[in-house]
Amino acid sequence: MPGLRIAVVNQKGGTGKTTLALNLAAGLQRRASTLVLDADPQASISQWAALSGKSGQLPAVQAVAQDDVCARIAQGARGHRYVVIDCPPTLRTTMVGDVMNNVDVLLVPIQPSPVDLWASMDITTAVHNTRQRNPQLKAFAVLNQLDNRNVLSRLMHEALAELEFPALRAGLARRAAYRSAAVEGTSVYGLGHRGKAAAHEVEALIEELLQS
Repeated sequence: MPGLRIAVVNQKGGTGKTTLALNLAAGLQRRASTLVLDADPQASISQWAALSGKSGQLPAVQAVAQDDVCARIAQGARGHRYVVIDCPPTLRTTMVGDVMNNVDVLLVPIQPSPVDLWASMDITTAVHNTRQRNPQLKAFAVLNQLDNRNVLSRLMHEALAELEFPALRAGLARRAAYRSAAVEGTSVYGLGHRGKAAAHEVEALIEELLQS
């Protein structure tokens, strides 16, 4: 049985896309064999993984090019239970379209801001169009950089529901642990006590995702 293929995509930078992809993959790796495909030309997730060296704290990361992304996704799914793809910060490339046509789940990190909310409308359209070719595609928003003191953070689920773009109940709070993990070349799981709260968030997200 092919592995579960999960793409993390957003059309704007600074949404925490790579942070979500890497920590999601690290959590999945604790369950079964996981591969990360770096389809972002900025190669942020590859640089992050390079900092870890051969410590084994992060899943395997492979860079992919546009002309072989479909084959690499299929190959990865044959050899791993989970494949996580970190996409470029755009919806307007052939590569992103190819990825969306060849995955099971699309995760879209969204910060609690009006700009992110407006951008999600374009993503909703892209998902609708993709489902004409990939009808089994599941798509969820993942709320990121949440701050319960912020009114918009508390209202984002309701706002996204009105756009018919469901958000997972689990989200990621604004925490220093996510930044520390990137600097240290590890995931929040590798930070010990410093990453405990963040790891609980990622675990909740994974459990909800796998049960959806």
